[in-house]
Amino acid sequence: MYRPTVPAQMSDNHQPDADRHDSSPVERSTETAAETSATAPESRIDRIRRHVGRFLEVVRGSQIELVGYDPTVHEPLVEFDGIDGLEEVDHYWVNAPFSFVTIGYDPAANQHQYHTVEPTLERDERALLETLFEDVRDPLLYRDETDADIKTLLRETIHEYLERYGAQIDPATFYRLFYYIYRDFRGYGRLDPIMHDPHVEDVSCDGYELPIFVYHDDYTDIETNVSFDKQELDRFVVRLAQQSGRHISIGDPMVEATLADGSRAELALGQEVTPRGSAFTIRKYADDPFTPVDLLEYGTFNVDQMAYLWLAIEHNKSLIFAGGTASGKTTSMNAISMFIPPRSKVLTIEDTRELELYHDNWLSSVTREQLHEGNDVTMYDLLRSALRHRPEYIVVGEVRGEEAITLFQAMNTGHTTYSTMHADSVQTVINRLENEPINVPRAMVQSLDILSVQTLTRLNDGRVRRNKVLAEIEGIDQRTGELDYSMVYSWEGETDTFRSHGSQLLADIREERGWSETELRTELRNRRRFLEYLQANTITDYRRFTALVNEYYTDTEAVLETIDAEPTAGEMMEIIEDGTTTGLEFETDS
Repeated sequence: MYRPTVPAQMSDNHQPDADRHDSSPVERSTETAAETSATAPESRIDRIRRHVGRFLEVVRGSQIELVGYDPTVHEPLVEFDGIDGLEEVDHYWVNAPFSFVTIGYDPAANQHQYHTVEPTLERDERALLETLFEDVRDPLLYRDETDADIKTLLRETIHEYLERYGAQIDPATFYRLFYYIYRDFRGYGRLDPIMHDPHVEDVSCDGYELPIFVYHDDYTDIETNVSFDKQELDRFVVRLAQQSGRHISIGDPMVEATLADGSRAELALGQEVTPRGSAFTIRKYADDPFTPVDLLEYGTFNVDQMAYLWLAIEHNKSLIFAGGTASGKTTSMNAISMFIPPRSKVLTIEDTRELELYHDNWLSSVTREQLHEGNDVTMYDLLRSALRHRPEYIVVGEVRGEEAITLFQAMNTGHTTYSTMHADSVQTVINRLENEPINVPRAMVQSLDILSVQTLTRLNDGRVRRNKVLAEIEGIDQRTGELDYSMVYSWEGETDTFRSHGSQLLADIREERGWSETELRTELRNRRRFLEYLQANTITDYRRFTALVNEYYTDTEAVLETIDAEPTAGEMMEIIEDGTTTGLEFETDS
């Protein structure tokens, strides 16, 4: 029997993994009586006495010691015997010690399969669980405490009711019951292990009793062992909508929602618009957003491009990130926004919350559909309001319609703006901007400075995201009347390298600053050195990254001197903390 190793440090706030008992709590409480009955016939009087004794035991209740789960002392919560016909190629905990994931390979079908493994309950434990569901419903449904407070309340409530029942259980059984009650009321039910998996980006359910598919960062699109029947799936979709503050019904069967953890969900109820039944797609929200160092690590950009973008952002050049679905547009825009100077006022506008900045002067705004009263708050409304806040930088999640006009008006009036849109080339971006339903006049489009086109493609038997093109908008060609642009960097798929084509925008920045060509090259070289240093020391936490960029703005020479001295990452952090102006404590991942 396969039992995955459980992390040793488990506290009351953690959820454990464990082995199964040989018998259930109720079975163990009747072992003695069973042995007696096996050796001698039980009389009617003995049977009555036994039932009366059991009744009195329940009435009196029981004493259950509530202790934190310790995987080195208590029985495991999860066991796994493997899956017939599959060769296990990977397994890892997603919510230790309660649930883990195993990836198997099916040689006959030449495909991988994704299986979630959770605690298995015996019959008497399931009966206890069903009773507890009803009794602890109110403490969970109608309390607004933090997650940690709810866990404490739930443990105490379960403990109280189990003692009332007169149940005799061990810590492993207690925490198995705790897991399922918390999972179903405060988590994502059967989807919970998948939602805890940091390797999963997308979750797709296509209908009743159909396997859920996930997009895994190592195994791409992969089928799971999780599915829902009709009643379960309808109920689950309605619940997701309600928890997001949205309404969904057969009369209004399609809803876009933001889940409690920030993930984006597209929901469809019933068979009105999705004939195979209720469906959903969840784009998971990363706990920590990607930084420019992450983009370098994944090869989406190279360090020359990142230094170029940094200099452009500091000098208030506007950008649009374009690409197909899942090409990383929003991820890249969020990452490069970390180069915004520390005291600049930043305003973000989104349909669903995705952007995460570690910036002191940042106002985040999200659209809202009409509720019982009032009006819709559209992206156009938020963008008009944003201009009254006098922001220096405006970041818009995605432009699709009339808000694009206001966005480009903001560009033309001196506001630096960043946004994303769906398009697979520079010319496609221009065509979409100039035609229905966006209809931005060509004279206004030329105020855009940089276009980044990204792609999700295959390379070395895996999927990768690459910045296909960085282009500069140069204005309207007087001869043809068309919008003119030039390539600054392009990606060459055969060698997986980026090629530089020269930049007019950098020449414009040099003239604005009064720099010589040597000073411009020195500035770019210094930023490359800084980024290479952070990459070498794996500084990918967005808070630390932003703090160090702010330190660069504050005292560039001191930071470069520290890098030139080639200290360890920890030594650099100590120097910055002790000798400069941030007053922040930095750490590295290395």
